Amino acid sequence: MTKITKVKTGSPTEQHGSYSRLVAVDDWIFVSNTAGRNPETKQIPEDLAEQTNQVLDNISKALEAVGASLADVVSAKVFIQDPDDLQEVVTAYGARMRGIDPTLTLTCPPLGLPEYKVEIEVTAYRGASEAEIVEIDLSAK
Repeated sequence: MTKITKVKTGSPTEQHGSYSRLVAVDDWIFVSNTAGRNPETKQIPEDLAEQTNQVLDNISKALEAVGASLADVVSAKVFIQDPDDLQEVVTAYGARMRGIDPTLTLTCPPLGLPEYKVEIEVTAYRGASEAEIVEIDLSAK
């Protein structure tokens, strides 16, 4: 029988919008678009790298609640407010995700609040970090 686990953070937005931070369907894990608000201080870092890392910390905490980690991420969507921030966000994101190498979509739509400079949504597969990895480099052919 399929097992579905829903993780809530207590965010007023989650309650108002009737959604979960994370939904796991057996080993597939879907994490909602996540901003960089520190859950303890309720602050959003102004520094772009710090905000990107806070987003990934928030996602990591949600994944840990269901026995997974950033290393299990197989797909990511990164949303940035300002196209001029692309390189700084990619640098901070890449530093955390190097070696995991999920698929990546990066786009620049308007975000929910002006102080949100970056938001990230991920899909993970519990156990992907332990799976046999085969890399194919199309540029080498």
